[in-house]
Amino acid sequence: MELGSNRKSRMISLLRNANVRITDQRIALLSVISEANDHPDVLELQKRAKKICPSISLATVYRTLLSFLESGVVHRNSFEGGGARYEMAKEEHHDHIIDVDTGEVVEFNSDIIENLQFEIASKMGYDVIHHRLDLYCRKVSK
Repeated sequence: MELGSNRKSRMISLLRNANVRITDQRIALLSVISEANDHPDVLELQKRAKKICPSISLATVYRTLLSFLESGVVHRNSFEGGGARYEMAKEEHHDHIIDVDTGEVVEFNSDIIENLQFEIASKMGYDVIHHRLDLYCRKVSK
């Protein structure tokens, strides 16, 4: 699987903006993370990246993820009951629902929840600097 020239240019720009050295492995891994809708773990990231860059090793994936994390290109999530999972750093805040039966991670936004969190902090004399909400749920059968 080869990256299209437009897509590759975008990945290179992202890496340059983050002051990360550009390699084929890094471009492949960044492409995989940016396309993912499921918050993959390290092994899944390597499996997907190998389709683009067959020579990518697990050690390279770990080192590259560390570089991406330090530069703010990706976020690391640690959900209960599982290892680290990764996603592109996004400008807009979002929260997660984690399906306790399947491990599926679903992103969502709620203005009601956001406003309530800020309201609670304010009433208690605090300004919110950062927050995170992970809901562990089970799908309701109908």
